[in-house]
Amino acid sequence: MSETLTRPARVALVGNPNSGKTALFNALTGSRQKVANYAGVTVERKEGHLTTAGGRAISVLDLPGTYSLRARSPDEAVTRDAVLGKLAGEQAPDVLVAVADATNLRLVLRLILELKAVGRPMVLALNMFDIAQRQGLRIDLEGLQRELGCPIVTTVATRRRGIAELVAEVDTLARTDMAGGQNRWREPTAAEIREAHREAQRLLKAYVRPPERPDTFTGKIDGVLLHPVGGLAILLGLLFVMFQAVFSWATPPADAIEAAFGALGGLAADNLPDGWLQSFLVDGLIAGLGAVMVFLPQILVLFFFIILLEDFGYMARAAFLMDRIMGGAGLHGRAFIPLLSSFACAIPGIMATRVIDNKRDRLTTILVAPLMTCSARIPVYTLIIAAFIPNQTVGGFLNLQGLVMFGLYAAGIFSALLVSFLTRRIFWRGAVEPFLMELPTYKVPSAESVFRNLLLRARIFMSRAGRIILPLNIIVWFLSVFPAPPPGATAPAIDYSLAGRLGHALAPLLAPIGFNWQMTVALIPGFAAREVAVAALGTVYAVGNAEADPGALATTLSQHWSLATALSFLAWYVFAPQCVSTLGVVKRETNSWLWPAVMFVYMTSAAYLASFIVYRVAVALGGG
Repeated sequence: MSETLTRPARVALVGNPNSGKTALFNALTGSRQKVANYAGVTVERKEGHLTTAGGRAISVLDLPGTYSLRARSPDEAVTRDAVLGKLAGEQAPDVLVAVADATNLRLVLRLILELKAVGRPMVLALNMFDIAQRQGLRIDLEGLQRELGCPIVTTVATRRRGIAELVAEVDTLARTDMAGGQNRWREPTAAEIREAHREAQRLLKAYVRPPERPDTFTGKIDGVLLHPVGGLAILLGLLFVMFQAVFSWATPPADAIEAAFGALGGLAADNLPDGWLQSFLVDGLIAGLGAVMVFLPQILVLFFFIILLEDFGYMARAAFLMDRIMGGAGLHGRAFIPLLSSFACAIPGIMATRVIDNKRDRLTTILVAPLMTCSARIPVYTLIIAAFIPNQTVGGFLNLQGLVMFGLYAAGIFSALLVSFLTRRIFWRGAVEPFLMELPTYKVPSAESVFRNLLLRARIFMSRAGRIILPLNIIVWFLSVFPAPPPGATAPAIDYSLAGRLGHALAPLLAPIGFNWQMTVALIPGFAAREVAVAALGTVYAVGNAEADPGALATTLSQHWSLATALSFLAWYVFAPQCVSTLGVVKRETNSWLWPAVMFVYMTSAAYLASFIVYRVAVALGGG
């Protein structure tokens, strides 16, 4: 038997955004999924596997949503190249599954006709068919199937209806094509796409009748949620609840993680003799891993809200509401979702800019996304606020520490808008492109889909922690303990280490902004991962297991720093130069080292200037 008949059949899912494509992918492949990036780009690549009733192995690729094979954004370019068999290192799909929202066929029919012109075997999956039936939408399936020349299967992915029938059709098409089907790998021309649009309108009129019971629920809800004033107030309220939840919901599991790693470190310290091995395991490995894992609950809570609102259909509305505000600062309305994602981490936020079509709008969003207060800044903010800001009430009901935290978040948002405004006015003059987005109907999120996406984000974070942050903590530990103090030394051991020597050498550069050499040492690993700065401060100030007992480190800092120095440190972290991972993602997204360099220079300069101003003002007001 030939290799083409024995290898797994490759199936690509193609469809418009919000068509239920990912839900169908989950229904087809279940837990047999893996996520990576396409070669050379950071567009997410989801691939899963299934086995048909006849025993055939099938590999399923979930392609990014697109409206046409004439790609405008990086996401759409990947989908086009995958369909046309032009992706480096990727086999061409044997079968295309065009996924359509059965309640909204207006735009997808043109895409289906474009896919048909490619010449690959195709099956049309009319998803969300239960909603179409409930609305009384009448679709002539036989006539449409005859016109399109491909089988049509009705599905309800969230309830796994029609999945077996879809797999059977895919199996039949794959068997026929892999046994000798003909390929026409050709991108449709502009003229063909215009003709496809006219043909799609004809098919829509001929085979799809308006619903007898239109979806009035979406219209009524939009009347409230898209109100210029009330809708914006609701959005701000949701954001307030989201960020409150990030702190309140994440606190118990974060405390449990801290306690677990603290107990593990204590167990290792009690059962190992004093020496390099004990120090490495307790202060380097266990404390370093604990310093990272404590942020996992916060990241998952934030992504839980983002995934939930996106699946519900609200995120597109939020982008619409924010378009006028962001447009005044030179940002595209679609930038709202990437910037919101950046509150968890700038990396997924920058990757999310792929939904922005215009290159300049996308670059502007990439440059300002890291100014959002990512979760890695939270432990630094929390530590300094606890050490220097009194836990007292202002105005009878506002917590002073909470107000300072809110001010830091607001400073990040304001600086992002300011940088965007200056970038568009100085470098890229011209009007922002009109914001056009199709608003999806509201849907009840699938618990399974939300869980799978959360699990994916957890795996991505754990991978980053294992590959980047933990090794950096170990490097900080090594620099802090080698070489050992000479015999008869009276100063703290850290003074004689490589870290101490490096900190003393660089300290004069940061002295004008109130930083001492210990802070300089902590900033060095902070360039690679901001959250490492807390562990590094605990190491250089010789606070044992600072992550498990942050109060001890806060007390130590309050004894060694002035208020002006603490405020300067906070100002630095509002603009903190980017971590290595973020700069790497910017390089891959822009395919150039120019923009990572621009980002690093402007953020370092802004951080230094902000810290200098804050420190000098605080000293002048008596905070030194």
